[in-house]
Amino acid sequence: MSSTTSRHRTQRRLPRWKDLAPLVRVRRWEPDGRKRRLQRALTVADLADIGRRRTPRSVFEYVDGAAEAGLSLERARRAFARVEFDARVLRDVASVDTSTTILGRRAEFPLVLAPTGFTRMMHHEGEPAVARAAATAGIPYTLSTMGTTSPADLMAAAPTGQNWFQLYLWRDRAATLEVIESARVAGYDTLVLTVDTPVAGNRLRDARNGLTIPPTLNLRTLLDMSRHPAWWANLVTTAPLEFAALRSFDGTVAELVDTMFDPSLSFADLAWLRDQWRGKLVVKGLQSVEDVRLVVETGVDGIVVSNHGGRQLDRAATPLELLPAVAEAVDGRCQIFLDTGILSGADIAAALGMGADACMVGRAYLYGLMAGGERGVDRALDLLRAEMTRTMQLMGAASVADLRGRARLRP
Repeated sequence: MSSTTSRHRTQRRLPRWKDLAPLVRVRRWEPDGRKRRLQRALTVADLADIGRRRTPRSVFEYVDGAAEAGLSLERARRAFARVEFDARVLRDVASVDTSTTILGRRAEFPLVLAPTGFTRMMHHEGEPAVARAAATAGIPYTLSTMGTTSPADLMAAAPTGQNWFQLYLWRDRAATLEVIESARVAGYDTLVLTVDTPVAGNRLRDARNGLTIPPTLNLRTLLDMSRHPAWWANLVTTAPLEFAALRSFDGTVAELVDTMFDPSLSFADLAWLRDQWRGKLVVKGLQSVEDVRLVVETGVDGIVVSNHGGRQLDRAATPLELLPAVAEAVDGRCQIFLDTGILSGADIAAALGMGADACMVGRAYLYGLMAGGERGVDRALDLLRAEMTRTMQLMGAASVADLRGRARLRP
């Protein structure tokens, strides 16, 4: 070896503690197990993984699953993966305003929590926990007709929230009017009519899991109980599952839908409902531009472009792909909400960039609810808002209005 190489060889020494000490970071132990779990979740998908471990398989798959082969849901999520943003640079994004106006009221970010049935089945805190989280976040929450909390009790639990009520038109119109009146008396000013459920979708995972409402005990559920004792303990030691508009039912979700929902629903029924309800009216479940035109003509305040989270018709139109044509057809006559496939704040920014006024999510907050009750929903909403804020900053968009026209689908 040459003398030159020897002179330039790196000299090594044993490290001293004072050199290592600044590099050592010991995270303080968090004694609150729920808080510790939720801190580990950096995305909604992380919350889903936690929720999967904490709830029985049949319950988690009721939330996570879709109809038949799941193509509608898969395509909806693939559509968001195809989005390309038009990013601008040298814009002042030191302060980003995520607020917007939803049906005439301020919302802190452009999101509405969608109606979900049987919510206390996912976690015993149920709809009140979700409504309180929405109120804290400054966004609307929609109570489902098939929710497990009554309209009055939900209002009492979250009196400061922007609480909406979702309606299915039943075969029994007198019973439907009673439900509408209960919502009006309780103080709801916005009604969301869901129109994409003439019959129940073929949700194969629910059928294979034998999911019933309320959950029943058999060999499979007893085995599952041993793996989720806390969930079962909460179920049997809190109030029995009841519905917002139905006192009792013993059967599968599909049997409930096919027994009660009206498959003869038509545009005449929508006009009838418009006459019955004097508050804000939103129609959810639109999947064609032609239907959008017809619905808007009835004088509704908002529409939701949605295929029910892929839980009804498999191979349905993909909402995000329909959105630009829907926005053109609506032409500002009512607000447009987009639902299905949204799992991140970047997805929300994409929908607004392509013409939506706000988004609706169901699974995203239910994953949080299963992971940690009300605090889990808080975590889900915090993640969505932080992701949207960061996306806006990276796009050079200082406000929600700046997003308009700045997202497109790659071929």
